[in-house]
Amino acid sequence: MGSRSELPADRSFSKPLGIRFLEHIKRTKLSYESHQAIVLIVTFFAYASYHANRKTVSIVSSALDPQSSDVSLKFPWRITYVSTPAESKTLSWVLGAGWAPFNGSDGSALLGELDVAFLAVYAFGMYFSGHLGDRTNLRIFLTVGMVGTGLFTSLFGVGYWAKIHSFYYFLIMQMLAGLFQSTGWPSVVAVVGKWFGKKRRGLIMGIWNAHTSVGNITGSLICSALLSYGWGWSFVVPGLLIASIGLVVFLFLPVSPESVGANKEEEEDEVDSLRKNEEEVTEPLLSSDTEHMENAVGFIDAWKIPGVATFAFCLFFAKLVAYTFLYWLPYYISHTAIEGKYLSNETAGNLSAFFDVGGVLGGILAGYISDRLDARAITAATFMYFAIPAMYFYRSYGHISVAMNVVLMFICGMFVNGPYALITTAVSADLGTHSSLSGNSKALATVTAIIDGTGSVGAAIGPLLTGYISAKSWSAVFTMLMGAALVAGLLLTRLVVAEVAARISSSRSQGGSQSGSQAPEPDV
Repeated sequence: MGSRSELPADRSFSKPLGIRFLEHIKRTKLSYESHQAIVLIVTFFAYASYHANRKTVSIVSSALDPQSSDVSLKFPWRITYVSTPAESKTLSWVLGAGWAPFNGSDGSALLGELDVAFLAVYAFGMYFSGHLGDRTNLRIFLTVGMVGTGLFTSLFGVGYWAKIHSFYYFLIMQMLAGLFQSTGWPSVVAVVGKWFGKKRRGLIMGIWNAHTSVGNITGSLICSALLSYGWGWSFVVPGLLIASIGLVVFLFLPVSPESVGANKEEEEDEVDSLRKNEEEVTEPLLSSDTEHMENAVGFIDAWKIPGVATFAFCLFFAKLVAYTFLYWLPYYISHTAIEGKYLSNETAGNLSAFFDVGGVLGGILAGYISDRLDARAITAATFMYFAIPAMYFYRSYGHISVAMNVVLMFICGMFVNGPYALITTAVSADLGTHSSLSGNSKALATVTAIIDGTGSVGAAIGPLLTGYISAKSWSAVFTMLMGAALVAGLLLTRLVVAEVAARISSSRSQGGSQSGSQAPEPDV
């Protein structure tokens, strides 16, 4: 009774309207597990909608520039071949087709500039978004970001009906969309990190991270289906979709247990609330509502948290590899002779989805293994090292058959996206609640933004370099990617050594306590 009176008088106003409505219907407060389920579901669809909007330009590029490869997903899936790679068939291109200014001889270059501008603003905006996210209500902040993303994505598509042919109009819309998109990742990771303790965080966030692939595939299907009605719809509909889901976020997302009184309720209702489960809940959270814990961690101070800089630079190279595959894989498949024949753009776009599917499994495995070993750095570094032979075998033997190409591509996706998913989710949440912060959770969004923002710089550089290098040699591209994976793994060496030493020390202490006066067994 006394604990309820200690809650701030305005606590009900911080509780989302949708949560209050659900509690009114049930006539009781939602359980802690119910709040966790709502958090996972709402943030899953929220970030999936971000990625669905991110796919718009790459899918519509073939309609804007007839010389661009059509990499959209199409059903029914069937394998079709062409006699020569796409670029050899430029005679079928008719000047005036497509959409000015992208239908000229420099159309592909202009579309590339849109991609680079988007990623550059996204990476730059990420640092500020994390800083702001830790200082504002994350539910409001995420809602504004989603509505803004939907607005400027839709305005890009409005150019179709308004007959706009200015490159700078589309460039500005894309840059503003990138700026608002930068609000998404720091916000959703910060929210999920506040609701789930470190013990289960890797597996849960590994499964939850499937939203990236779900969003990519959904965006491809929506944009492809709407192209025949006019390319403008391929921007407006995804834009309206993310804005609508933003409204759901505003109505239902509980940003932390404290904001809905979930910690208090669990302490009252659970008889054994001091057992392991309660430790997991309170570890990354604030244990009280005192004022001093509300001070957000500064940007420079966040960089000083042990492990942040190391994982940030590791992600720079890991994301360079991942995004190069994301942007260039369909093109590479369609321009590589498989069984002596070239696959059509349609088939190449469909097959590239297996890289995403492998990435989903890789994220789940990396999260599960890191939880079991309690070793994030060891898991991330091991996956990066395994990605090197995976890419080598894909380049060397992917041309043998379509089945071989798919299998090796799936394995590449698993090892490339596994550490990328782990670092951007569980690792970011762990570091955002590091013991050096003395229980202050106001660093989650900032730390996540630093790590993913640095990674996004690599995501912009990788595809850009590939555009130049691939013109000379695809083998050189894969050498660059394998080198980046090696550097990513090596950057974690110090943390890997520390984790190995900690595990050896732990196993020795456990062996000593179990054997009493006997000497500990030698390490295996």
